[in-house]
Amino acid sequence: MSKTQPSYQQRIAALAQKKLEQNQAKIIQNGYHDVDDHGNIPWEAEIPFERISNHPDGGSYGARCIGENFRRWLEVHPVYINPFSSLAGAWVSLIPEMGGWRPEDRPQHLYALHQKYHIVSSGIGAPNHLGPDMRIGLELGFGGLLEKLRYYRDFSHQVDSDFYAGEEALLLGMQTWIRKHTLLADQLASRELDPGLKENLRQMAECNEWLVDHPPRTFREACQFLGWFQVVDRMWGLGGALGQLDELLRPYYKRDLQSGILDDEEAIWHLASLFINDTHYSQIGGPAPDGHDLTSPISFLILEATHQLKIPMNLAVRVHDGLNPDLLRQAVQYTLADGTGVCFSCSNGLDRGFARNGFPIGLARMRAKVGCNWTALPGIEYSLQDVTRQSLVQPLLMALDDVTSDPASPPTIEALWSQYVQHLSDSVALMKEGFDWHMAYQSRNRPEIVLNLFCHGPLERGLDVAEGGVDIINIAVDGFGLATVADSFTAIEQRVVKEQRLTWEDLVKQLKNDFSGAEAVRLMLKNIPRYGTGVARADWWARRISSTYIELVKRSPTPAGFNVIPGLFSHGDVYGLGHALGATPNGRHAGAEISHSADPDPGFARDGTAAPTAKSNAVASVQPGWGNSAPLQLDLDSHLLVEEGGVQAVEALIRGHNALGGTLINLNIVSRQQILDAHADPNAFPDLVVRVTGYSAYFHSLSPEYRQQIVDRFLG
Repeated sequence: MSKTQPSYQQRIAALAQKKLEQNQAKIIQNGYHDVDDHGNIPWEAEIPFERISNHPDGGSYGARCIGENFRRWLEVHPVYINPFSSLAGAWVSLIPEMGGWRPEDRPQHLYALHQKYHIVSSGIGAPNHLGPDMRIGLELGFGGLLEKLRYYRDFSHQVDSDFYAGEEALLLGMQTWIRKHTLLADQLASRELDPGLKENLRQMAECNEWLVDHPPRTFREACQFLGWFQVVDRMWGLGGALGQLDELLRPYYKRDLQSGILDDEEAIWHLASLFINDTHYSQIGGPAPDGHDLTSPISFLILEATHQLKIPMNLAVRVHDGLNPDLLRQAVQYTLADGTGVCFSCSNGLDRGFARNGFPIGLARMRAKVGCNWTALPGIEYSLQDVTRQSLVQPLLMALDDVTSDPASPPTIEALWSQYVQHLSDSVALMKEGFDWHMAYQSRNRPEIVLNLFCHGPLERGLDVAEGGVDIINIAVDGFGLATVADSFTAIEQRVVKEQRLTWEDLVKQLKNDFSGAEAVRLMLKNIPRYGTGVARADWWARRISSTYIELVKRSPTPAGFNVIPGLFSHGDVYGLGHALGATPNGRHAGAEISHSADPDPGFARDGTAAPTAKSNAVASVQPGWGNSAPLQLDLDSHLLVEEGGVQAVEALIRGHNALGGTLINLNIVSRQQILDAHADPNAFPDLVVRVTGYSAYFHSLSPEYRQQIVDRFLG
């Protein structure tokens, strides 16, 4: 046990308590927070930032203008140090009033079609959502990145130097900001009375003074460098990808351990300080390109740091056949103890699927889970992940109108399916057209000013990642509403076609009226054997819909030739995605939530004890199979789990889903009663952390709608 005072565990506890206090202040200041639990701190004082514009509309576009604004922002951004942390710095907010596209570049000709097909997230203009290679920064440092940039700028002799000017301005702003923290750490150290905290602040000042111009040498310096990346990455469009964290830090840990300047307790404290700094997405474990397992001692320390903190965390364990069983066991045990924890990214479905796009399996294994539902090749792939939402539901409503509007052609289930496929095909083609528009105009409007520095190619070529800075481009698209559509087709087939308890005309009338005065009809449509039960007709429909959507996406690249990879994912916004949709034949009311990602709807299984296995089998059966994900959301009652085998049962479920070709498991293990109590009085449970979907959050910071979907999953 370390004799450091305050002890490392006391420091970690103080960090966690401070985060709770800051989280409460952010709720008061900004309201509910339904996305990632970010590491930004509340700040009420006005920040004296004046944005410069380069366009008549008052906006700021392109690398040079954005980089100059970024530098100005960092020069006035608050400095912050928590004396219990080993890392300096925190971010307050995004750069004010930045982002977007020039009016003349916006795809206004597509907006009406997006509304028609209920495409609420086309991906056009979306930033981030690709994976950096943080080894570039760790090897070069900010000074080395600046030298690299200037070398290739001079080497290229580009007439238009806006790209390099913008990137240089950002780096200079970063160095200025770090220097300001060095001065603050020195000032705080001179006033600190506690010897242990005083020494921490002194070391913090030395660490950051070095990092202004040099690459990290020690474990602490490496964590601090990653911390600086995290905060600046968040400021520009809420970036959140980090990488294979255990491998990034392993050389520093091993070297410091051997030289005697680091022990495991201190390493855990540095890791906890990094996680407090921000909740960037990272992974541990998983296969190396040759297939061997990457688990190392630092993997377990990373898990331990998350366990001691017990805050929202976006860490994944990469599951594969060769995964160290002790790492999986420890991750499940901590999830059972804490209620939630890591998610489980499944290599079997991800790696083999990605290889189907024509890539070597060794390259596929290099993809890291660095987003809510997604993986990416670090630093060499532009993937536009998790920023597209394609409705599988709206084409059904359009098809239903088609087949019931012509009195000369009696409707049939076959005709309905044919029209559905046609509308879905048109919607997919529309998405692909939008992707080409994005690729044509994104870089001149909203370049990846931060991530360009941590990718292979942009500085060398003087090109943003979206205009040829990297060699591999795979654009992701995520369909949503699978269970809603599958159960709707099943209800029509059973209640209208086979049993003839409703006519087609009656069905359409009830949908138009949102089942007003016809609750019995609504329940009749809802209470059919639904997707997820395994033997239901709805499972057949789900597989048919999924495979058809996947085939439409993979049938051809975009018109400009970009590869598109399909997934099934709704994020947590099942209420927002359903808000503008009419009533559906599965008994769903107009404006109500749609189904979650590829999951069956809550209540699909009458026998709750069989639901986890049934859900796993169902979601595995509809996997896209091309390297994008269709996550499985599991919310288990901790009391019932003990009776069903506890840790071993969860391990078996995780390994089984991976073997079936699953891609991602998001897991909560909390007592049902605790969730109900927390929903009734969220403020009574300020430290309850839940995994909403691919990300985790404090339960009481979520809006009532987001909390409700979690409650529904437990009750279902």
